[in-house]
Amino acid sequence: MPDPSCPSDGVLVQVAATGVCRSDWHAWRGHDPVQLPIIPGHEFAGVIAAVGADVSGWQVGDRVTTPFVLGCGRCEFCRAGDAQVCPNQEQPGFTLPGSFAQLVAVPRAAANLVRLPDDVSFVAAASLGCRFATAFRALVNHGAVKAGQWVAVHGCGGVGLSAVMIAKAFGAKVVAVDVTADALAAAQRLGADEIVNSTEIDDVATEIVQRTGGGAHIGVDAVGNPVSAAASVASLRRRGRHVQVGLLLGADAHTAFPMDRVIAQELAIFGSHGMPAVDYPAMLDLLASGALQPERLVTRRISLDDAPDALAGMDSFAGSGMTIIEP
Repeated sequence: MPDPSCPSDGVLVQVAATGVCRSDWHAWRGHDPVQLPIIPGHEFAGVIAAVGADVSGWQVGDRVTTPFVLGCGRCEFCRAGDAQVCPNQEQPGFTLPGSFAQLVAVPRAAANLVRLPDDVSFVAAASLGCRFATAFRALVNHGAVKAGQWVAVHGCGGVGLSAVMIAKAFGAKVVAVDVTADALAAAQRLGADEIVNSTEIDDVATEIVQRTGGGAHIGVDAVGNPVSAAASVASLRRRGRHVQVGLLLGADAHTAFPMDRVIAQELAIFGSHGMPAVDYPAMLDLLASGALQPERLVTRRISLDDAPDALAGMDSFAGSGMTIIEP
């Protein structure tokens, strides 16, 4: 592919690290349709290599990252700080060429570029881009997580393990649910208080209610599966909060929730779709302090040549943690 052109309102970023995410896999598999050809990749960090003519405040050599949703910066949602739901959004790897490359073009720099502190590595920043940032907003903004609360995390891949780490950093107790011993072991290393192998339990929701003494305050479906989503809602205590992070696509997009329970127990159901650039500083401060260490979630570092096999390997849901490409 030729090098991308620098947008007049944006920058070119020389990619230092980019994540291999299940969202990329969904697009590759056609679950989340994209216009082909497309370069995948939406979790990245690097150094500015060129600056557009209409951009101020940024220069070549600045260390940066971006959210995976690039807001327009002008609509009512962006002005309110909610660029993650911008109706005019762009997404590298989905609507724009992505970061499985040496260079990626980032338009709308004023609204979307995030400056990286010197003590936050490129690998750590790339691991924030989708899974970690989405889990952070899911628990902090939607879940309103507090010390002493129970958080049930359904699925211990990249986003699920991120949720475990974040919940523990805020002083919460965690029940981690997965189908593999390796993923559950990873969750336990990150501080999960209880682990549940759903292949060994007839009723996951009842198990969680019993282990938490009445149900989870917050449930997170980090898989995107009708079974895990329903189990998350059913395992909540009264006035609990379910956050749907895993993508429910195709036929699964019309997943049914136990709405009788939602009404009677005043449960809340949230969707969580990334995090806007304006919210990154609070998360980056926790990284800089050492309270959050997303690099602990990175289990593989590979070259760009290895990216196709890594993407195809997600067919089997194998492994836990994150894979990072270093072009």
